[in-house]
Amino acid sequence: MKKHLFFDLDRTLWDFDGNSKRALNQLYNDAKIEQSNFSFIAFHNHYVEVNASLWKSYGKKEITKDFLRDERFRKTLENWKLDAPMLIKHFSDGYVELSPKQTELFPNTLETLSELKKIGYEMHIITNGFKEVQYIKLENCKLRTFFDIIVCSEEVGFNKPDPKIFQFAMNKAGATAENSFMIGDDYEVDILGAERVGMKTIHFNPQIEEKQIKHINQITNLSQLPWKLLEL
Repeated sequence: MKKHLFFDLDRTLWDFDGNSKRALNQLYNDAKIEQSNFSFIAFHNHYVEVNASLWKSYGKKEITKDFLRDERFRKTLENWKLDAPMLIKHFSDGYVELSPKQTELFPNTLETLSELKKIGYEMHIITNGFKEVQYIKLENCKLRTFFDIIVCSEEVGFNKPDPKIFQFAMNKAGATAENSFMIGDDYEVDILGAERVGMKTIHFNPQIEEKQIKHINQITNLSQLPWKLLEL
């Protein structure tokens, strides 16, 4: 029986935090904001908090995608009493354009995926990211050819950890929970979500966060994945 591997994309294969920071730094510099007002570090730190909060609201279907894209920058700039529609648009449009074109992956991503493909695993993506952005990331980072099925939450209408998105992905891939593995960094969203539908899980935890360290199947580097799969 073939084994199906379902990967999260952001913060599991694609270095979301590093790539996002690089894109924002370019936009910050291009905006030529008077740096005496606030530094990039202060801007970035506040943006990360605002963005995380809004993504939680989006996951609960409390806000729309379009609202999230603008509001995260409006609220960030508001912290410095900046309410400039053109500046908000500069960041909002520019981030969607620049961010997915960044190409930093986690160490050993391409090598590990190549090894798994040679072994004969069928590999897929389940992501909560926006469709048009996630496909650009996959293409630019030379990841697309590794995966048979790409499932983006906005296409399905449900975000991880909703069981429906995992069921949808397995059905589309012709997989069952018994021969499916979910690999992801978010313990609540990827791991517990997949386990609720009976999938086996491997938690990618490169930072070894204390609250998550007890999960029985855990890797801290993607190079460990082939060996971990052999144990299961």
